Amino acid sequence: MNELLLPLGQVAAIGGAVALGPLLWWRQRSRASTPAGRLRALTLLTLFLTFDLIVFGAFTRLTDSGLGCPDWPGCYAAASPVGAHEHIEAAQTAMPTGPVTHGKAWIEMVHRYLASGVGLLILVMAGFSWRLKRGAGEASPSPWLPTLTLLWVCVQGAFGALTVTMKLFPAIVTLHLLFGMGLLMLLAWQREAYEPRPLVLPTTLRRAVAAVLVLTLVQVALGGWVSTNYAVLACDEFPTCHGGQWWPQLDFAQGFQLWRALGQRADGGWLSFEALAAIHMAHRLGAAVVFAAILALAWALRRQAPAWTRWLLAAAGWQLASGLSNVVLDWPIVAALAHTAGAAMLLALLTTLFARSRSASN
Repeated sequence: MNELLLPLGQVAAIGGAVALGPLLWWRQRSRASTPAGRLRALTLLTLFLTFDLIVFGAFTRLTDSGLGCPDWPGCYAAASPVGAHEHIEAAQTAMPTGPVTHGKAWIEMVHRYLASGVGLLILVMAGFSWRLKRGAGEASPSPWLPTLTLLWVCVQGAFGALTVTMKLFPAIVTLHLLFGMGLLMLLAWQREAYEPRPLVLPTTLRRAVAAVLVLTLVQVALGGWVSTNYAVLACDEFPTCHGGQWWPQLDFAQGFQLWRALGQRADGGWLSFEALAAIHMAHRLGAAVVFAAILALAWALRRQAPAWTRWLLAAAGWQLASGLSNVVLDWPIVAALAHTAGAAMLLALLTTLFARSRSASN
């Protein structure tokens, strides 16, 4: 038990040190604001840092650093790679390009420190919201949404631990990504709840926003499945897949067996190339559907909310360009990070748009 609790406390302490800078900045900048204004500012700050954490999480995955420290919460039961130097050196000597190297260990642990810092910010936000509720009563924002966000980030942390202990199990890694995106959406919704800026939309258009948001979330799940199965280059051409084929041989049944180890089928055999191509093509087809849906929504918003039309078109264009770059440029890390960042931004935009349209209808 001490082997778990001691590094957990140490990593949490380092996360607290990481969160201290943003908290001091927030306190200084919002000193003259009302308590509700300070809560809004803290939510916005946490939203920004959560977006950064999602991008860094993608960097951790893309550099194959997810098992840079093969235990959790510490690194070989130490709080940092410094204390695990001998273990890392032995693993790196045995496998110089393996999952454990000094560089990968630091990337993985920095990700954990940043995640702990964001978790602490959310804890402060939840505590501050309850304090504000006791002081202002009914006039203050509901503290239940920050409380839900705190519970959500705890579950997200549990999936982060499972990502390591289950050795990058694709279903767990994908859920970890989705919970991260869900956290971003919760914070975006929370930000709007604290500073309502209603956007009056017809009921049908408001439902269209919700539908596009759901479609985008499904597409992000498909993208996560592509990434966690390393299926990006299963199709290395566009608009064809490979070898000039528009529709190569695909094995969707095998590719979408959800509960299996990385690179393996559910029966333990190796995952086929046809399965990887099926995963890739499913995401590509989903991208076409979501892109068309966003274009249609942007066109429908052109009169009621022209600024939102521009934002949605910009986000869709970003995703199209970064997604194509991953294929035709052989998956450069910059393009892959841009694609993850664009997905997060698109979900935050659609969540904000839906929240504003909902507040106008209430």
